[in-house]
This record gives sequence, structure tokens and C-alpha cells, in this order.
Amino acid sequence: MALNYIWVAFFVIAFLVALAKLIFLGDTEIFKVIVEGLFDSSKVAVMDIALPLAGVMTFFLGLLNIGEKAGAINLLARVIGPFFNKLFPEVPKDHPANGQMIMNFSANMLGLDNAATPFGLKAMASLQELNPSKDTASNAQIMFLVLHTSGLQIIPLSVMAQRAILGATDPSDIFIPCVIGTYVTTVVAMIAVGIKQRIDLLNSTVLGWLGGITTLIALALWFLAGRPKEEIETISKVFGNGLLLTIIVAFLLGAIRKKVPIFETFIEGAKGGFETTVKIIPYLVGMLVAIGVFRNAGAMDYLVGGLKYLFALTGMNTDFTDALPVALMKPLSASGARALMIDAMKQFGPDSFVGRLVCIFQGSADTTFYIVALYFGSVGIRNSRHAIPYGLFADLVGVIAGIALGYFFFH
Repeated sequence: MALNYIWVAFFVIAFLVALAKLIFLGDTEIFKVIVEGLFDSSKVAVMDIALPLAGVMTFFLGLLNIGEKAGAINLLARVIGPFFNKLFPEVPKDHPANGQMIMNFSANMLGLDNAATPFGLKAMASLQELNPSKDTASNAQIMFLVLHTSGLQIIPLSVMAQRAILGATDPSDIFIPCVIGTYVTTVVAMIAVGIKQRIDLLNSTVLGWLGGITTLIALALWFLAGRPKEEIETISKVFGNGLLLTIIVAFLLGAIRKKVPIFETFIEGAKGGFETTVKIIPYLVGMLVAIGVFRNAGAMDYLVGGLKYLFALTGMNTDFTDALPVALMKPLSASGARALMIDAMKQFGPDSFVGRLVCIFQGSADTTFYIVALYFGSVGIRNSRHAIPYGLFADLVGVIAGIALGYFFFH
């Protein structure tokens, strides 16, 4: 129900803002801008997102089918079972969904977005098989989605690359703040959803795994801190893509060992790629059009201006408010947030406080509404329950952590 109200609110607020601009400001072009943006957003959803996704989905779902028949996914599920069994009590510890989820999280952490999406959609489909109410999100699906929206990523490569393009003195200086920010967001989101779902997180298994993951991330930060941007990029490309290729080869060799008919198995799994993509197109179009209408009407600008005014009334330092458009746009549109990040760096400079803060925002969370539309839409879920509020709560934590880290490191 929350998604219904939010979706309608985008259009109603946009209409009221546009009507006010027409009546009080004499802006006779505003409705034309909104309608043109509506068509553009529809085109982007299908031509720039769904169709390119179809090819990637086809390949990786075929590959995952090979991995399942070869036993690789079940092996991952058994290894991670003790931790995921506590975090996802509805999911049997040897269920393939465990392996698929960890592959999704791993690909996201390494910045392999193209691989992460098929893994995540397959995991959501596996969780849907366990879901007793097919049109309502289960606890496991909500936990998975909220953790995904927290955007855990070890190396924010695309952000550093954009800083380099715009002439930052040290493009990788936002590396550590981004990693800390996204990790804090992920852990807080996990705790919040765990409390909501009455999951016991204070047990030795969960604490042990969290301690181990924290240690690994700390070691990675220690190893990469202070290294030149070019070296970080090289390590990221070699390690991330090398690991992905290793997984592909391991699946194939495992299938040979198990005497699986490899190509037939690939085709069997790949057939679902295009079907899944077609299924999510209506959800993508609906959400991206609503977000585009809200943005093109100028509602986002008024929202940011209102927040600036309120923060100024408190007497607190308001230097961070010029970066808020990126923070507010991030849950709505990844491309919109990226455009605002670039615009802020051009306006204030990539080495300014605002220029660095927008990069921390961009690298510390994912796009909640897009992910809800994509993942829940792929399995036909209409009632998202507490997924959106807790996803947005994770985004809020990311924003607060980002502001604190920005002031700590750069102000």
C-alpha cells in the first residue's frame, strides 16, 4: 500500500507545483516540459534499461542454471548457511537462494552491477518460491531488498572516475568515507529490519560473521588507503572482473565434473532472461515516469529549498545543504543523482566540501524505488509491506552518515 500512495503522490504534487507555476509565475511551458519528460522517461525505462538488461539477464540466468545443476550454488548455500539461517530464518539453510543472494551481494561489493542484477533477480525468484502469499513480500524478501538498497560497495569506482574526469586533485580521497558510509548504512538497515521482524541478531553466529566481514573490509581499506587512483582502479578491475570470470569457469568445470549437459542447461536457464525482463518493464516505466514528472515539475527544487530554510533557522552550519539534491534524488533515480553530482562538482569544484560530499552521497547508497520496482516487479509482488519505509530509513542513515563523514574528513 505504501508504494501506491507514494506513486500517486509523485503525480499529484507535480501537478500542484506545475499549476502554481502557471498561475503565479506565468510559466506557460511547465506542462509541456512535464509531458515531454514523461515520454522521455518511458523511453529510457524500456530502451536504455530494460532492453540492455535482457541480454545480461539471458546470459547470467543461463550461467546460474549451470551452477545450480553443478552443485556450486548449493555449496555456497551450505557455507553461508549458518549466517543466513539466522538472518533469513524463513529460508532453509541449504536452499539455493542463500548462494544466489551472496553472489548478488558479492557482485555489488565489487562494483559488478551488470552481474549483480541477474543474481539478485534470481535470488528474489527463489525467495518467491518459499513465499506463502505470492502478492505480498515475505520477511526474507524484505530483508534481502533493504540490504540491497543500502548499496554496500568496497570500491566506488564510477564516482572516482567522474572525479578524475572533472580534474580533482586526488580523485580517490572520497574512497574511505564512501566505504564507511555504505557499511554503516548496511549494518543499521540490517539491525532495523531485524528488530522489526523479531530476528535474534545478538547471537554468536551473526556477531561472528559481522566481525569477520568488518575485519575484511578494514583490511581492504588499510591495503588500498593512500594508493594512487590509477592503482586502485587497476586492482578493482583485475580483482573484480577476474573473480567474476573465475566463477564462470568454476561453474563450467563443475558441470563437466558432474556430467551436466552444459549448453542445453544454459539454454534452459537463459530462456527465463527475456521473460523476466518483459515482466519488469511495466514496473520500471511506472516508477521512472512518476519520478521524472516529480523532478521536471520542479518539486525537488522546492523541497531542497525548504530544507535549506529549515536548517538555517536552527543556526547550524548549512554548508551541506547544497549537496542535498543528490541525497534526495538518490532513492528516486540513479541517473538523476549522478547528473546532480556532476553538476555540483562543476559548480562548486570537485575538491570543494560540497563537491566531495555529493560523491559520498552517491557512493553510500542505492536507488530504493528503482530496486523495489525491479525486484518486486519481477515476481509480481504488489504489497511491499515495510520494505519501502525501511529502505528509505537506510537511505536516511546513509545521508546522516555521509554528512558526518564529510565534515570529519573534509570540512
